[in-house]
Amino acid sequence: MKKRLLFTILSISLLTVMAGAAIAPALGVISAHFEGRNPLLIQLIVSLPALFIILTNLLFPRLCRMMKMRTLSLTGLALYVLSGAGAFFVDNIWLLLVLRALMGVSVGMIMPLSTGLLAYYFPPEEQASLMGLSAAMNQMGGVVATFLAGMLAGISWNYAFLVYLLGLIAVILVALFLPNERLSGRGGVSLSLLRRFHPSVVGMFLVMVLFFIFPTNFALTASGSLSEMGVTLTMVGLDVVAFLVGLVFGALMKRFAAQMKYVAPLGFAAGYLCLAIGGSLVWLLLGSAVIGIANGIGVPYLNTIGSVKAGKEAATTVMPLLSAALYLGQFLSPLIVSPVASSTGTSPYFVGVGIAVLYLLQAVLTRKKQMLPK
Repeated sequence: MKKRLLFTILSISLLTVMAGAAIAPALGVISAHFEGRNPLLIQLIVSLPALFIILTNLLFPRLCRMMKMRTLSLTGLALYVLSGAGAFFVDNIWLLLVLRALMGVSVGMIMPLSTGLLAYYFPPEEQASLMGLSAAMNQMGGVVATFLAGMLAGISWNYAFLVYLLGLIAVILVALFLPNERLSGRGGVSLSLLRRFHPSVVGMFLVMVLFFIFPTNFALTASGSLSEMGVTLTMVGLDVVAFLVGLVFGALMKRFAAQMKYVAPLGFAAGYLCLAIGGSLVWLLLGSAVIGIANGIGVPYLNTIGSVKAGKEAATTVMPLLSAALYLGQFLSPLIVSPVASSTGTSPYFVGVGIAVLYLLQAVLTRKKQMLPK
């Protein structure tokens, strides 16, 4: 029973990263189809869901008071499939953006559950391994979705949205195996809650600001060294690296708990330095791999520390905050990095190195030695 429940929760983790990133490889053909439209509208296809995920996360404790666990999950998953795959039938940019906003609402409903239910059903001593698995499944979703969307976009721009039919797998598992209990519904945004969890919340924001420098810039900067397929395979390769790191995260966390807070900021700094200083294929691949390691460590580390601290109430307290911070970082990343890079006349990757240094300082100043339950 526990294994079925675990697989069910992990199936939700498989979907959450796909909200925006899955469509990124298809933006070129989507842009060509909507030629003449404001480029910002095309970019919003990827970034708009993040804004609505944040807004829904802030309402998540209230949704928990309104609906039981399985009902809430199935509602979010049904909306996920309908709004995602529904874009296949749309040929109007404004209607497409409405569906992307609804996609954000759906992920905002299921994202806190994908990690919070692990804290609710499993003991603290298992959190590091479970959060690593959750992050690994999240990255695997990115691998599968990015590859499939890129292949489907080769048929026609709208075929890429059929990748969201993968959500039907989670619908079936949730309907069969997820208990229909009622979570406490306590929590919500408050200054006291932010004060309690601010190291993890701010850390998650910085991780996502850093990570999304890669997908929003790599295809443009690597086009001189890699073909279009090479760019897609490299981006998929980064997700594969992060997936593998997630699988071993639990063992790493138990052995090097005190040192783990340094890995993500140092990894992002090293990875973006490689991309900034080298135009050769070796530097591109090395930088991408190191960024994948940093992301594969950073997200489960922060989720683990938050879940252990919050206990069974993690789903309605720290997880909505971490989810909101995660997607706020995604949404604001290009709005922060691009203006700074333009105004200073430098590469966005050098801006990434600077932000990584800030993240390292934040980790050192706000985190004591992290010890997990044995």
